[in-house]
Amino acid sequence: MSGIGLLNEKPLHASLKEWYAQPEDQFEVVVDGFVIDIVRGDLLLEIQTGNLASIKSKLNSLVRSHQIRLIYPIAQEKRIVKLAKDGNSGVTCRKSPKRGRVEDLFWEMVSFPQLLANPNFSLEVLMIWEEQVRRYEGKRKRRRGGWVIEERRLLGVVEQRLYEEPADWHALLPDGLGTFTARDLADATGLRRALAQKMLYCLRKVTVVKLIGKQGRANLYAEAGA
Repeated sequence: MSGIGLLNEKPLHASLKEWYAQPEDQFEVVVDGFVIDIVRGDLLLEIQTGNLASIKSKLNSLVRSHQIRLIYPIAQEKRIVKLAKDGNSGVTCRKSPKRGRVEDLFWEMVSFPQLLANPNFSLEVLMIWEEQVRRYEGKRKRRRGGWVIEERRLLGVVEQRLYEEPADWHALLPDGLGTFTARDLADATGLRRALAQKMLYCLRKVTVVKLIGKQGRANLYAEAGA
């Protein structure tokens, strides 16, 4: 494996790359000026564990002339490990009550939804069991009560879901919706309304749903082809 791009590689990213790899794969290959995590024949595989907006220009450039697959992990289950404050010995460990789901990808995918309709682009969601190590930063970090994420670790892969063409995305919509608003979708799936809105915005770009009018002040949608 080449050392290009490995110096600052995080544990979760490294573990996913190792888990995903096949015998004939090439790693950390420069293609069109970009370092690619895995090259598998004509397919470029890019693993992104953080903000998708940060690789928007990279994906938009590569997809013009290459088949590229984005691999995106979502923590279905999470174990939180907190390091002791002030350098004292000992840690605390607990299971997070929050459970991730596939639809969480739309918090990030809203940055470039048009890629979902590009025939050169595919997306694979890995539902994982993750360990998140946090350290205390005190008043410098107000979120999470002063705790910040030190690193993320892979404990296991629970499920893989591959989306290669628009038809694959239809499976995310509940049966029997008919015409519906973002609120209707949120109620039917248990999603937050804000996430349901982002999901519908993305699915419109890939022609899975269509905007057909208004219901009061809310946009009214229908599944494309229905």
